[in-house]
Amino acid sequence: MTDAPIRLLICEDQELVRAGYTTIFSSQPDMEVIGEAADGRAAIEAARRLRPDVIVMDIRMPIIDGIEATRQLAGPGLATPAKILVVTTFNVDVYVYEALKAGASGFLLKDAAPAELIKGVRTIARGDSLLAPAVTRTLIGRHAEHLRPTTLQAREEVVRALTARELEVLEQIAAGRTNAEIAAELFITIETVKTYVSRILMKLDLRDRVQAVILAFRVGLVSSME
Repeated sequence: MTDAPIRLLICEDQELVRAGYTTIFSSQPDMEVIGEAADGRAAIEAARRLRPDVIVMDIRMPIIDGIEATRQLAGPGLATPAKILVVTTFNVDVYVYEALKAGASGFLLKDAAPAELIKGVRTIARGDSLLAPAVTRTLIGRHAEHLRPTTLQAREEVVRALTARELEVLEQIAAGRTNAEIAAELFITIETVKTYVSRILMKLDLRDRVQAVILAFRVGLVSSME
């Protein structure tokens, strides 16, 4: 018995781009495009009706933009947030940051190769985040000054929740390092790193590494990016 295909909803206002995505993803035996939307409102309605496994979302769309659509489908407080891959013409900037803060699991640029798009969908479908280390450093570092809490309470709660080693790993995640790089830096195995990451996400009630990075900056565990 084979696994069910990844069910995709394509949200993009340009018809040719939507058609291109549909062609790329439909060519994969483990993917199925179950719907399309040309504006944010239609994206929200289709997502709630079809319950796709992954939503491919553009940022700039009419009626409701992709950031607000992402917030309504994957934002804080939702019991079953959607898995959203933002694909945009914008490079690392405030729009992408806002989309990630709204609940997106990652992003790629529209000029990404088909193989990269396919890999990105598979990554997000299995519950991982998609944010390259270099992108993490630039994206979150650029907006870090806007993430500080007004009190030390949030930082104290994080410090109390985690062990010293888990705090070290969280700081490494916030620096944009991969599991392999963290393992080398802390002289532990990759499997041990994965265990620590899972514990951190569980203890802090975070969905993925993207949220972990943002939280680390919000509570001041990391103050600057190299």
